[in-house]
Amino acid sequence: MFKIISDAGCDFTVAQATEFGVETVPFYIINENGVQKTSQPNPQDYMDKFTPYLKAGMDILAITISSKLSGSFNSASLAADMLKEDFPDRSILLVDSLSASIGQGLITREMVKMRDAGFSIQETAARANKIVQSTRVYVTVENLESLKRGGRIGPTTAFVGGILGLRPILHVVDGQVVQLDTVRGKKNALRMIGEAMVHTLKDEVQNVHICIGHVESQPDAEAFIAKLESDLQITLDTPLTEVGTAISTHTGPGAMAFAYCKKYTAFDAVALKEAA
Repeated sequence: MFKIISDAGCDFTVAQATEFGVETVPFYIINENGVQKTSQPNPQDYMDKFTPYLKAGMDILAITISSKLSGSFNSASLAADMLKEDFPDRSILLVDSLSASIGQGLITREMVKMRDAGFSIQETAARANKIVQSTRVYVTVENLESLKRGGRIGPTTAFVGGILGLRPILHVVDGQVVQLDTVRGKKNALRMIGEAMVHTLKDEVQNVHICIGHVESQPDAEAFIAKLESDLQITLDTPLTEVGTAISTHTGPGAMAFAYCKKYTAFDAVALKEAA
């Protein structure tokens, strides 16, 4: 048995982390002149989380928010290197989610399922990295001000976009957030994302997990889920998630996130098909 540890980028509630047997490492929340910012866990934070399990004879499989969005992965790597001398017989493996929030959460859930199904730590890490490559995350925000503060867009773009009611549609590509499109109004943004998800997933729906997240936008998120479930003829088995502070400080209220990834069992199906 091994212990799964994730930074708080996975957006698990305390109850979920306890249920899944996942230890979480929090981010730091900094208030500067009334503006909230976040800072990644430092190596000591990870050492403090890793050490009790290593002392108990357990190996560690850690997953972090994308290394291209935060220094959390680097902190975990440094902690693992520093602990190797004291625990030479233990394994500390790291997974860079190349994702965040509900995307990272989906990958972590699959890791939990593999652990509980009896996979070794090496098998779980290897398949988790395949799941990372299958994960897609899309985000739309209500207020361009937060993106301007984070340097994602310039002040002129934020000003004009605010007047015109423009909503950027962002997605995570190779661990980085890039702008996919810009549409006018929230309804149009949600319609575009919903149609794209249905088109992409309609023939693969049994092989993927889907999760919807929001920042103070629960009614819209619930309506989106209801339509998506109707269009795909499914019931989502991942609950609606409130996006945590590590991400919401950069998106602002009203943001919504949409993610999906392949189930770990889907890779077994592919392997069997290729061997036939």
